Amino acid sequence: MRILIIAGLIVLCACSKAETPPPPLPHVSVAIPIQRDVTDWDDYVGRFEAVQDVEVLPRIAGTVQSILFREGVEVHKGQPLFIIDPRPYRAALEQARADLSKAQAAAANNRTELARAQKLIDAQAISREEFETKQANLRSGNADVAAARANVDAKALDLSFTTVRSPIDGRVSDKKVSIGTYVASGTTILTRVVSVSPIRFGFDGAESFYLKYIRQAREGERRSSRYAPNPVDIQLADEKQYRWHGEMQFVDNAIDPQSGTIRAHALVKNPGGFLVPGMFGRVRLLGSGSYRAMLVPDEAIVTDQTRRFVYVIGRDGKTAQRLVETGPLVEGLRVIREGVAPTDKVVIDGLAQMRPATAVDAKLVKLKPRAVDDAPTATSLSAPPPSEATAH
Repeated sequence: MRILIIAGLIVLCACSKAETPPPPLPHVSVAIPIQRDVTDWDDYVGRFEAVQDVEVLPRIAGTVQSILFREGVEVHKGQPLFIIDPRPYRAALEQARADLSKAQAAAANNRTELARAQKLIDAQAISREEFETKQANLRSGNADVAAARANVDAKALDLSFTTVRSPIDGRVSDKKVSIGTYVASGTTILTRVVSVSPIRFGFDGAESFYLKYIRQAREGERRSSRYAPNPVDIQLADEKQYRWHGEMQFVDNAIDPQSGTIRAHALVKNPGGFLVPGMFGRVRLLGSGSYRAMLVPDEAIVTDQTRRFVYVIGRDGKTAQRLVETGPLVEGLRVIREGVAPTDKVVIDGLAQMRPATAVDAKLVKLKPRAVDDAPTATSLSAPPPSEATAH
């Protein structure tokens, strides 16, 4: 009886083991990557600069008599800013005019004497030497007239310089002198005027970026900013979007050996003068031509010490690793330059316990953009990596 009971228990255990169901397959979500034509944008930091920045200095010496502008406001080219005491220069001009009249009178007298001498020489009443002296006196008198006239022009110019005018259209700074201050010609700074619109945005670019742009230009992917007005977008310190737009205008002719960077600037319209010199901002510059890319969520990309890869589902329903080359974010999704095909089913969640060649229960979902693409469309190299990109 004991033997029969034991045999029965063994049979029951065997049946129980045979009826245990296999563990369920891991549940994962997969998606087909979004395809986009992508343009890279490289990111820099810099500051705004005035196109024209002029320190106003007097062109004559004297005492400041009047100040004719309100500090910190817009002024026009030729607008009076300061009056320097004109009385010494007005007197000097009158003296120069008197000297001119004197020279003109002397020249007229010489002309009369020469005419008289001409008649006398014809009658052989004076010597040839005396006649030639009269001719020389007239030439000397004419030269004195020319010199006196030039002196009048110079004194009139000095008198006009007693009114100090704005050299450009722009915004004036504060006054650096007060009424009654004696100013020296070409030395004393009276004020400063900077142009308002357009305005420059200056920044420094790394040598690696410069090399990338040169190679792109040679291969026809992107024209050099030295010759083409490539677009830029600028974001101010308190802004979340790039709402200021401009065009590249200048790239320097040498790389600074101290910093390994090259200077450049863009020209930006500034209606109303909102932007001022010295203001900080971030700029993104067209960094590539257009290329085709796949977009996937950032969380679908697995990173180890040396590689980036994603998991895809094969025809056998098992996972496989795909090494990828990533790019910047576009529409809230990560650009995949290489490693993923348009038809691949990429695993986008459930990656914590994922292993290669694992059978999974995959649910297909549809990817959607996660952010608005707000950058302009523009017409790739891998190094250095761009900071941003836009789809179109």
